[in-house]
Amino acid sequence: MFELADSARITAGAVLLSATTVASGGWFLTRVVGGKVETTEFQKSFYRAGHAHAGVLIILGLICLLLTEQTSWTGWAEWLSRVGVLMAAILMPAGFFLSALGAGRTQPNGWISLLWVGAAFLIAGLVTCGLGLIIG
Repeated sequence: MFELADSARITAGAVLLSATTVASGGWFLTRVVGGKVETTEFQKSFYRAGHAHAGVLIILGLICLLLTEQTSWTGWAEWLSRVGVLMAAILMPAGFFLSALGAGRTQPNGWISLLWVGAAFLIAGLVTCGLGLIIG
């Protein structure tokens, strides 16, 4: 068994409670796929991508949060290793969903920038966590 720092324990609890919002996204997707919400093919694909990224990145983020406990990181490196992927789990799905909003939209709007900011957090978080585990 291992111990979690209080900040990691509280973050993990908050993430698990927040993950219930992914279920509402799934409900929305069933309405989209069922034809109850009018969407373009572009919107349908972006909504699906947002939902999928949310679920996968929450799981990966929680894994990184736990693995960070086995590193010697402190300060900014510890923070980035612990929550970088979790930041991506918020920003990337938001970029997919928000950039597809609007009747008849066939291309992303300016909110797509959230996707790229999230991708930067994803890469930075994974690299920092991975290096922390290798370095010790």
